[in-house]
Amino acid sequence: MSDRVTLSVIKADVGSVCGHSRPHPKMMRVCEDVLKDGVKAGTLNDFYVTRVGDDINLIMTHNRGENNSSVHGLAFEAFQTAAKAAREMKMYAAGQDILKDAFSGNIRGMGPGAAEIEFKERGAEPVLVFMADKTEPSAYSMPLCRIFMDPFTTTGLVIDPRAHEGFKFEIVDVMDSKKIVMSTPEESYDILSLLGDTTRYAIKRIYSKHADVGVGACVSTEKLNLCAGKYVGKDDPVCIVRCQSGLPAVGEALQPFMFPQLVAGWMRGSHYGAWYPCSVEDSDPSYFDGPPRVCSLGFQISHGKLQGCEDPDSPLGVHKPVDYFAGSVWDEARRKAVKASIYMRQHGPFMPGILGPEEMEYTTRPAVLKKLQDRMEKID
Repeated sequence: MSDRVTLSVIKADVGSVCGHSRPHPKMMRVCEDVLKDGVKAGTLNDFYVTRVGDDINLIMTHNRGENNSSVHGLAFEAFQTAAKAAREMKMYAAGQDILKDAFSGNIRGMGPGAAEIEFKERGAEPVLVFMADKTEPSAYSMPLCRIFMDPFTTTGLVIDPRAHEGFKFEIVDVMDSKKIVMSTPEESYDILSLLGDTTRYAIKRIYSKHADVGVGACVSTEKLNLCAGKYVGKDDPVCIVRCQSGLPAVGEALQPFMFPQLVAGWMRGSHYGAWYPCSVEDSDPSYFDGPPRVCSLGFQISHGKLQGCEDPDSPLGVHKPVDYFAGSVWDEARRKAVKASIYMRQHGPFMPGILGPEEMEYTTRPAVLKKLQDRMEKID
């Protein structure tokens, strides 16, 4: 068994109450039961089951490394069990993100999204888990660039000797299944030239260039519609960010989310809406299937387990994380997000309210053009 700890965050939408709102509590409980068995069997060290909007998020620690078949198989079992419960209760979109019936050794390509990092614990190991609903993996590109590249966001890039060395960005071309590793600060402008195209490029991992620090961030970059070959739902990605001691401070990692950037997704996965930072409890879509939500939960990793902010003798146990976007300090960002989203919504079916034709998850345009082709005339 490795002395390095792995933090795995695996998510899926397997059913919801009244449209795309939230999973039924029974679905959450059956996931917890499956993961409890995983702890008893020694597959996991610890876990926390939570949600953002209608997506169930499994936050797990273990010593088995990334892409471990036992851990991924356990997550797949949890989602299948929750999907079964959803079907029995006739939940909306039951089993939506489960694209295959039989587990094949790795959850990637089967519907659920996964972000995983393996590292050696430091003296103090704070991590943030960001969870998004109604958007796509590239939504994290702007905030991660600000966190790991922008000294006006992260002062540590200037004054922390380890962070000052810079970072390596693993960037994926989600359409062509390619990746490249690029370095900051020397390739910063080239990195931005790629990531500015949010339709194609996204950050997968960020590593410190300092030998003693290791991985800084990881994003689930699976494109659900590409895996399925058709539109079945938005990707709703998760992101892990390690903080402090050679990496961005917690406050530096949170700051970029004060800007309610426009992200692709929202209703029918086909509109631009402003990202709305909120608590888990406030993550239900409430306006036009949105606005797209983002939550941030903070944990300490302690001896391979999740340490939250509750006393171990309390009913919630030690796992209750810090729910960073729950506070009133984020009210201004939320007001801006709602205002921007109302503005975008008023465009109706016109761009830029809706995505460009190459980005639409599904559209009637090909059928309409075929129907009208004989009536189209050349202009002299």
